[in-house]
Amino acid sequence: MAEHDEHSSFIKTPQQLVTVVLLAFVVPIFGIVMLVHLVTGGPHAEPEALTPEAVAARLQPLGRVVFAGSPEAAAEGAVASAAAPAASAAPKTGEEIVQAVCSACHLTGAAGAPKIGDNAAWGPRMKVGLKDMLEFAIKGKNAMPPRGGTNLSDLELERAIVYMADKSGGSFKEPEAPKAAAADEGRAKGKGKK
Repeated sequence: MAEHDEHSSFIKTPQQLVTVVLLAFVVPIFGIVMLVHLVTGGPHAEPEALTPEAVAARLQPLGRVVFAGSPEAAAEGAVASAAAPAASAAPKTGEEIVQAVCSACHLTGAAGAPKIGDNAAWGPRMKVGLKDMLEFAIKGKNAMPPRGGTNLSDLELERAIVYMADKSGGSFKEPEAPKAAAADEGRAKGKGKK
């Protein structure tokens, strides 16, 4: 049995010695070159992204406070009144509202919401009547926030409830727009014809 020599090296030949010495110099130099390249060769921005206009656009505040009576408020009023006709568009249908808002919980049953199409879950709710279901939707119930967390009108909420209830075995009639609004639309149409 051969004894283990504590002072022996893993380098046994002159070729191994030359290789180890070369690697001892090349590897650290390669590492230094790579570090210098990493530090000096960082990501470059697009020239268009560095223009003053592009920088100013990225630094815009998310909002601002405008006090009533200030010149900014007058300008905001002009902008708001110009946008007002778009905001007074026709109320959405029940299907549109359900697809945009209600489906998040009422298709999956999240937080205990009755699933659309589950007649057993909707049955007791329909027995209380449309008026009470609308009140629950307006005030919020259990995990559902008031108005479903939106700014929907009572008419739009009622349309969404009717749509979901009818898909779940109900037979409610979708509510129509109020008569006053219909009369206003008729007068507006009459003015356009003259």
